[in-house]
Formats: sequence, C-alpha cells, structure tokens
Amino acid sequence: MKRILDSIDSPADLKTLSLADMSRLAVEIRAEILDVVSRNGGHLSSNLGVVELTLALHRVFDAPRDLIVWDVGHQTYTHKIITGRRDRFGTLRREGGLLGFPSREESPYDPYNTGHASTALSAALGLAVARDMAGENRLVIAVVGDGSLTGGVSWEALNQIGNLRIPMIIILNDNEMSISQSVGAISKYLGYLASGQHYLRVKDKAKTLLKSVPGVGGAIIRAGRGLEELVKKTFFPGLVFEELGLRYVGPVQGHSLPSLLEVFERAKKEAEGPVLIHCVTRKGRGYTPAQNSPEHFHGAPPFDVESGEPAFSGTHPSYSEVFGETLLRIAGEDERVVAITAAMREGTGLMEFAARRPAQFFDVGIAEQHAVNFAAGLAAGGRRPVCAIYSTFLQRAYDQIYHDVCLQKLPVVFVLDRAGLVPDDGPTHQGVNDIAYLRHMPNMVLLAPRDENEMRHMLKAAFGYDRPVALRFPKGEITGAVPEPGWKDIPLGKAEILKDGENLVLAYGSMVLPALEAAERAEKESAAAGAGLSLSVADARFCAPLDEELILRFARSGRAIATVEEGVLAGGFGSAVLELINRRGLYGVPIRCFGLPVETFPVGKLGQLRRRYGLDADGLAAGFRSFFSRLAKTEDGGPTS
Repeated sequence: MKRILDSIDSPADLKTLSLADMSRLAVEIRAEILDVVSRNGGHLSSNLGVVELTLALHRVFDAPRDLIVWDVGHQTYTHKIITGRRDRFGTLRREGGLLGFPSREESPYDPYNTGHASTALSAALGLAVARDMAGENRLVIAVVGDGSLTGGVSWEALNQIGNLRIPMIIILNDNEMSISQSVGAISKYLGYLASGQHYLRVKDKAKTLLKSVPGVGGAIIRAGRGLEELVKKTFFPGLVFEELGLRYVGPVQGHSLPSLLEVFERAKKEAEGPVLIHCVTRKGRGYTPAQNSPEHFHGAPPFDVESGEPAFSGTHPSYSEVFGETLLRIAGEDERVVAITAAMREGTGLMEFAARRPAQFFDVGIAEQHAVNFAAGLAAGGRRPVCAIYSTFLQRAYDQIYHDVCLQKLPVVFVLDRAGLVPDDGPTHQGVNDIAYLRHMPNMVLLAPRDENEMRHMLKAAFGYDRPVALRFPKGEITGAVPEPGWKDIPLGKAEILKDGENLVLAYGSMVLPALEAAERAEKESAAAGAGLSLSVADARFCAPLDEELILRFARSGRAIATVEEGVLAGGFGSAVLELINRRGLYGVPIRCFGLPVETFPVGKLGQLRRRYGLDADGLAAGFRSFFSRLAKTEDGGPTS
C-alpha cells in the first residue's frame, strides 16, 4: 500500500485528509522517525510524543503565515517532515543535512531558532507584538514543554503575556518529562491538572453519544460548555494560569486527533486574548523501548530498532560517567559535597550519585540561573557544591556566576560537560564559549584535563583551591588511559611538560593529545624534508591562573610559542597567553594561536568539525610546520622570517 506520507509536501496537504488517513499518517511518520533516528541518532522520545499534536497544529493553523514557535525545538521532526523537508529527512544531523532543531535559515516554516529551553514564550510574545504593530492578520502559537516551565524566563514571559493580554495561543505539551523526569512544584501542579483526564474521557464519551441524537445533540453540547467551565473551576479552583490572565483549556488528550482538532479550531476562532491549551502526551509513544525509558532515548545514538540497544558499543565509558563515579567517591570522603544539575542527571553522569546519595543531590529542573544562585547559597552555608551543567547551558547563568559566586569568592565547582566542539547538534549546542566567558571572572580557576585520569585528579584538587573553579571536558568516550590509584596533586596554575624541544606548543584540555601527536608528526615530516624542527609540548592544565613561569621562560628567550584550544580564539586561552606576554613588555615574541573562529558552527561529527577548523592531528601538524619552519633561529637566538 502506498504511504500517505509520500503525498505530503506541505501542511496544505493535511487539510484534505480524513481522520482515518490522519491517524494512518501518524503511524507512518513514527516509522519514518524511528528509521532515520536509529541510523543517524537524534532526539527520539520527544519526537514520538508529539506526532498527533503536530499534525493537528498544521491542519488547523496556516503556517508559515501563522507563526509556530517551538520551545527547545528537539521535538520538531514531524514538523520538518510535513513542511517540505521530507525528502531530506534522511540527512538529519549529518554534515550538510537538516539540523535537529528549528532553523530560520533552513525553512520559512521555522520563524525562530530554538535550541535552549524556555525561550519560546518570550519570542512568541515578541512576534505577536510585532504583528500587531504592523497591523498583520496572523496567529502566533508557542509550543512549550512542561519541563521548560521550570525555567524562570518562561514565567517572566507569562507575567507580561497576562498583563498585555495580546491574542496568542500557547500549547503546553505536558509529558511529565524534560530530559530527565520533571521535578518541582510546577511539575506537581501540572500533574494535578492532568489528573482530570478521567473527567475528560467521560466528557468525550458523552459527546459521542449526544452527537448521535438527531436534532438536539449539538445544542445540548453547546449548552454544556458553560457547565463544563463551571465544573472545571470547581474541580480545579484557583488555576494559576487563569490567575495570570490566560484562558486555560484542558487537559486535552494529546494523542487524540479529534480532541486536538476541536480544541485548536475553537482557539483559532474564539481567542481574543492569550489562551493556554494543556495537552497531555507521552514521550516515546509507539516504540516500547522509548516509552519504557524515555530518558535513554532523549538524545539517542544509532541503535537497533528491534532490541533498542546501541548499534555501536563504546569500548570505554564517557567522560560524564567517569565524572559521576569520581564525584561519588569524593562525596563518600566528604559529606559536605553536594551535586546540583539542571534537568540533566543522566546526561551529566549523576544517575548513580542521585540514587546512592539522594540527600546530597538536587535536580533543580531547567533553571540554570537558579542552580548557580542555589549553589552560591549552599557554599555560603558551608557546603561544597558541584554544579554539573553543559557548557552551552551554563552561559545562561552568566550573571549569577559573576555576581553571586565569583565576587564573593565562594567555593563552587562548575563542571562543564560537552565543552568544545559538540557533534550532531549544530550551532545551539556548541560548548566553545566557556573559556572566554569565564576567563575574566574574578577569583575563578579554569582548568581542563587531557584525559580521564587527569580529570579525576583535577576534580579532587578543585575542592582544595577554596575558590570558584570551572572544570571543562568534552562529550564522548574517554581516552582509555590506565587508571592511576590514589589522588595526584595538581598544583594551582602549574602546567606539565610532556615533550622537550626548542619551541613551545602549549595546549589546553582536549587539544593536548592531538597537539602532542601533531608535534611529533611535524618533527618527523620536517626531518624528512631536510629541515630541523624541535618542539616542546606542554599540557597547560590551567587557563586561569596561567603557568607564567613556563610561558615567560620561552618568551624571554625569543623562542616561538603556539597555543592550541578547542574554543573560540576571541578572549580564549591563546588570548590569555598573548595578554601575559604583552603585559610583561615582551614585544615581538613569535606566537600563533590555534583555535576556533567566531562563527555559527555547522552540524557534523566531531572528527569532521575538528578537520574543518584545522584542530585534528593532520591540521595541527600542517599548522605547526608552517608556523615554526618560518621562524628558524639565527645563531644568536633571534628569530628570522
């Protein structure tokens, strides 16, 4: 049988389908998503949970004239498939292919780029105000997850939406999950509202029966809507959203196309101010492994559809897992240690910690600003908090890091997972800015390990510095270094020379091992060409404070220095070295900084991205040869061009 999906080239094609065909289309779309994500990896659970909701949205509303803004955006695969990108869906999250998130550059159906949580309400309100100022006739719809409502910016937006009372529609997709299980009072409140599902099912059955009564059924249903509102307010007194000035509709069965279509049509015709439609859905719907373990299929690697098991078994655990194991060990030695995460207990490797030391663990939901402020209070109260947050998400708490932690010199340890180039997710999730946005913070210690052994020792050492510390490490598997017993001292601000030579390659964190390989390769290739090239390679360990003694030893003798980092060069590690040399008046020192430009980073695998920016061993070796070979030393030690 030919797929209905193959005839869907735009949302307009949905409007002629019967409900039976719409239901069949939902099944086909789930199969398509499952097939592509099992091969490419991607966000599975969230996308399987919003198929009917997305189809109903595009059937009722008229995108792209009507603007649909998706919060976070990792639930937009159905949206992409039915908005003219079906033929390219197989390129999802591949180099040169579709992004896993909405992209204005990719399609006119994506009016706003979203990759971080809790932004849709503010953006949608801005679009609605801009619409009214321009005198345009279009609807603005924001699709927001229950997890995103734990973010403070969502409530800041709701506060203004309720005050302005501008017409807009908010779809609250309540699946009781963010990435991990949703937490907090808001989650409990939504659960309380969703408990009205039994009432909703009874109502739906009654409507079905009444519609079958000729002549009077429709009139009874219309008359009953006033009673429905009264009953709802009796069952759910003091609804928070109503008190904020929004009309609340729901809960609605988020997988029932008839219910969704009816409610969306009513909102489209009757909304004179802001309306919030509460839809209850289930993550992973239609695929048992994802339904049973939605967090494991949030950002899934390629997997076997039949078993749900990863297609490629890693030979080593991830840095996140090693971090979690190490912190658990440290917490066993010091009961003051407290772990904090922002809805990422699994992603940051803290599942076991949460299970074994629940009194020392806090998941604050998608609320990075609160997480950092909360950590500052814990530190001021004598605890030793560890804030485990992805690099790209910690930048959301910039002011709290500065004002609440660093100015008070509080001993909060920030653990920045996914630092550096991040594969597959595209521009919104790159952890390339943390060196630059943390380096200028007063009292802050910045350090990064070259491998998992160094990470373990650095995490332990961080608690001894008695000041704010930020420890960054990359996404992915560890190097496989042989574990070292005990704890190794990591003296504050001291680098480690791994290879002796004439000129200096000073590498930071994830770039140390590639730089070491590249330096050895550059020397061999230089020797084969009849030229002499001699390079020292040092693991910088610290970006703040720098190992000034080591750097100045090379700089004062006129020898050349190359810095290597997996972060943006503007304000980064190399900039710190340049500033030191400039501060000491050592003008004319040959120095080149290898790192990343300030630009929007494309989707791709880690190897592809490093190769693109010259940060793999091949690119660095070529860069070292080009830079150092042009700076051959004269007999008196002075550089020549």
